[in-house]
Amino acid sequence: MVCFLEDRAINLSTETQPPSVLKIWGETQLNGQVTISGAKNSALAIMAGTLLCADECRLRNIPSLVDINHMGDVLNSLGLKLNRNGDTLEINAQEITTSKPPYELVSRLRASFFVIGPLLARLGVARVPLPGGCAIGARPVDLHVRGLEAMGAKVRIEHGIVYADIPGSNNRLQGAEIYLDYPSVGATETILMAATLAEGETRIENAAREPEVVDLANFCIAMGAKIQGAGTNTITISGVKSLHSVDYPIIPDRIEAGTFLVAGAITHSEISLSPVVPEHLTPVIAKLRAMGVKIIADAPNCLSLIPGTLHGTDIETLPYPGFPTDMQAQLMALLALSEGDSVITETVFENRLRHVAEFKRMGADIRLKGQQAIIRGVSMLTGAPVVATDLRASAALVVAGLAAKGITTIQGLHHLDRGYDNLEDKLRGLGAKLQRVSIEETDLPAEELIEAEKR
Repeated sequence: MVCFLEDRAINLSTETQPPSVLKIWGETQLNGQVTISGAKNSALAIMAGTLLCADECRLRNIPSLVDINHMGDVLNSLGLKLNRNGDTLEINAQEITTSKPPYELVSRLRASFFVIGPLLARLGVARVPLPGGCAIGARPVDLHVRGLEAMGAKVRIEHGIVYADIPGSNNRLQGAEIYLDYPSVGATETILMAATLAEGETRIENAAREPEVVDLANFCIAMGAKIQGAGTNTITISGVKSLHSVDYPIIPDRIEAGTFLVAGAITHSEISLSPVVPEHLTPVIAKLRAMGVKIIADAPNCLSLIPGTLHGTDIETLPYPGFPTDMQAQLMALLALSEGDSVITETVFENRLRHVAEFKRMGADIRLKGQQAIIRGVSMLTGAPVVATDLRASAALVVAGLAAKGITTIQGLHHLDRGYDNLEDKLRGLGAKLQRVSIEETDLPAEELIEAEKR
């Protein structure tokens, strides 16, 4: 039995902050060690996974993010009790009071759709609005729906709400053979969670292999689920009748770690980061090494970066273990300052190259051809007012600003706050010069800020 640190429920949402921008004074070298927070994408799925357990669960290494707060609000709306102390989050899902989270909460966060599988497995019914999130491309829920239907659920979508029910008196999903047309992380996780309490065996073919999928599977296994093959193309789940409480640590965030590696490389700085799982960063490390950066695994959970002369390379985003789409924008910033020509091909999301226009405002030589960005390295970027177009683009603009000559002013910080835990303080700890200020406090001409916001 997990004991709560505080015997009270809390609402994890934060107050709306006044409009602000991030000012970055570039050309400052970094130095030191940075601590990597827990993985956002693991934490969100695992928070939804606590719905499977009619008991108390403790999650450790939870990052402090707006997205985490939003998922906490969604779980609160379903009747769960949440208590947070530092990076530890305790969730009591003993009583679920409703099967329908409100649209105004679900619309904030795409990952909130993950609750459909656990709700259906626990209650036999779920009413989940279609989700929101970054506008980086179409991410339909059809693979989630088809997987649940294969397990015996009746699913329909009406007026923006997904209605799912288990017909009959058994009230349990049935094991099934499920082939995913695309190795979707979200669909794999939804089906995996639903299958833990199903009757019989479920096999997911062409499953996503991302570390976050493995983390979710390990969390479910720690609660008593029977799962084999997570991290491979085929995951097999033998359903059990119930799951028990668990104390579980979230893995380190590989995308945050990759972002800091790029920050070190683009500023020609020696930095180290921990904790990390180097194997989760294999494709990112391989590309950085190909560009001339030296990266050393000098401890089991620590990486050190030694800068070098940067050379261009080609990148194609792919599902894991390919190069992650969530690191595409950051590497584009680095390639913009690398010798020679490079090509980035985005294959995962069709609308994830909007940051190119912002890099060009900083002096980057990039042209688009369909889903390809053709980059010719320049010797210098210059500070400019820019706008973050999505979560990872916001981080890419930050690292570009660290290397640029002059002051870079970034708007759209709500994207950054969704996915990076205390990024500004961590960068300041390495010696970066940056400050979040209200728009009124900037010394940029108003027309430049207005024009940037329109983009």
